[in-house]
Amino acid sequence: MAIKGFGEKSGRFIPLLIIISISLALSAVGCRQTKPAAEKKTSGKQSEALSGTVRVGYFPNITHSQAIVGLSRGIFQQALGKKVKIETQVFNAGPSEIEALFADAIDIGYIGPNPAINGYIKSNGEALRVIAGATSGGAVFIVRKDANIESAKDLHGKKLASPQLGNTQDVALRTYLKENGLKLKDQGGDVEVAPAENPDILTLFIKKELDGAWVPEPWGARLEKEGNGRLFIDERDRWPGGKFVTANVIVGAKFLKEHPDLVKAWLKGHIETTNWINDNPSAAQTILNGEIKKLTGKSLADDVLSKAFTRLTVTWDPVKSSLFKSAKSAFGLGFIKSDDVKNIYDLKPLNEVLKEQGEPQIK
Repeated sequence: MAIKGFGEKSGRFIPLLIIISISLALSAVGCRQTKPAAEKKTSGKQSEALSGTVRVGYFPNITHSQAIVGLSRGIFQQALGKKVKIETQVFNAGPSEIEALFADAIDIGYIGPNPAINGYIKSNGEALRVIAGATSGGAVFIVRKDANIESAKDLHGKKLASPQLGNTQDVALRTYLKENGLKLKDQGGDVEVAPAENPDILTLFIKKELDGAWVPEPWGARLEKEGNGRLFIDERDRWPGGKFVTANVIVGAKFLKEHPDLVKAWLKGHIETTNWINDNPSAAQTILNGEIKKLTGKSLADDVLSKAFTRLTVTWDPVKSSLFKSAKSAFGLGFIKSDDVKNIYDLKPLNEVLKEQGEPQIK
């Protein structure tokens, strides 16, 4: 799904030994010291009394902007206190982040709804909990301007793409096709959906080997600018109030039980970072682009980043109803064995922090 440069992904998990190796390698290169926050402190005596280590996973995506900005500005370190060590691992795919959590290689993660759902279902509801939202919106269906696509019926015979089989955008695309009576080739229809990495989708778009793609930002904005694309569907238009979860904050269930104080402190930093980004969007985008370049070796064009940012909302609201609907859609498409995710949330720590800070609590 990123910074929004690498879309949220879910699907088949890679073998455990491989992910452990990846996690160890990423840990060696992904950890970094954070800078002290310049503006205000959020921790106080409680944070100074905390100790231990918090291991955090996230993507170099703008949909994971709180992790990137909060770490860069030192907000999380302030919230946790000087005696807590923060270790980071950067992932490009949801399955690898979930496997890292399964392997006890990370404690907290920023991740899309479908990988979180998959991890919850595969562990029979035991491995993780969603403790906050991170991003709403920021996913679009882009078609080539010369592909003659004006309505759903024009998708007959077209070749489309999503970031990965069974990932958040893939489920959205397949659900849209199903709702409009369109069948895939392997179902006796004439529409092809080819899962591909976001950079490959852009390349195929430019070569005119794809007619459309459902992708996270900033890849939508890049397909428009670099791939002769135009906006066909802004996914916000498909959800009540334009709100749907694109990224959540998850925590290992064991870590939540054993270290509720650290989880709560992290959420304090998450809320402060969310507010700072929303109050300082231009400065936040500058930080995001700089960190993306450090993590991926390439920054985004300013106009692409700013356009992509207008299509998402940075928030701590998990938009629960949209995750439940996504689970039903994934189940209906055969990607998960059950859609029973009613206990995936534990919002008690978040609501405690929101109450302390005078913010409305999540119902």
